[in-house]
Amino acid sequence: MFDSRTRMLAGTVTAVICLLLPGPSAPGGAPFARTAPPTAATVPNRVMTWNICNPCGSEHNAGRAAEIARYAPQVIGLQEACVRDVERIRFYLEYRHGLAYHVAYGPVLRNFGRCGGVPWRPGAYGQALLSAAPMTDRSNTEFPDGGSEDRGYLAVTTLVGGRPVRVLNAHLAERSQAPVRAGQTAVLAAALSRHDRAILLGDLNAVPDAPELTRIWPLATDADPRCRPPSQPDCEPTTDWQSKFDYIFLRGLTPLNHTVHPTDHSDHALLRADLTPPRAAASARSKL
Repeated sequence: MFDSRTRMLAGTVTAVICLLLPGPSAPGGAPFARTAPPTAATVPNRVMTWNICNPCGSEHNAGRAAEIARYAPQVIGLQEACVRDVERIRFYLEYRHGLAYHVAYGPVLRNFGRCGGVPWRPGAYGQALLSAAPMTDRSNTEFPDGGSEDRGYLAVTTLVGGRPVRVLNAHLAERSQAPVRAGQTAVLAAALSRHDRAILLGDLNAVPDAPELTRIWPLATDADPRCRPPSQPDCEPTTDWQSKFDYIFLRGLTPLNHTVHPTDHSDHALLRADLTPPRAAASARSKL
């Protein structure tokens, strides 16, 4: 049993420790000091997509956050993302770079090998969306056939340039599984066709003139103006193996520019696009 002096000493030590902590705690409990202003601004009308895995370790999260902060998009879609990694990336974005993002998760499986956790409660793995504006109407859809592993897409409504836009973030079946991807793009095409103003982000694991993407091209245009199949497209590659697998498809929106940013933190480049501000439409006639 502790006497009163022992309890007093323990309370004093606890208070001193609390005063010495430099700032809020990072996910995982490590103390972390804010090193950036709390309200840095994102770039209006800028969106990004990035498959962040391979290398997949959590030791890359600070670097991933720095890459995102360098371009400060309003919206970014992440693929092959563990929830706990996205939590850390968001933390670094806010406390190192001053960028605060809302988040929506779209896990399609739980994977102890990739995402850690404990064997009976492995980490969630799939897609995530970060947005400077709040997100509503979240929908997480797993494809009926994922191929070699579960795949799907996450959809939300958020603001881009002050206008509501439906944003879909997808990851399609592996590159050798074209027939499976054909079924998946049919699902995506149906979802896109329901909205007048939409952005499809993601790693589609297919080159632009692949047959399975023919369902998407009539509905949306690529942010890269040179990338317009079926005529000989001049599409900038987005992967270390010099293929274009990553896309920012626009429906009812117009690109100003796009840039591919290779990075040491993934075998996929970070792809960003700046858009013209969405045109104001009569609310009675417009739909998302």
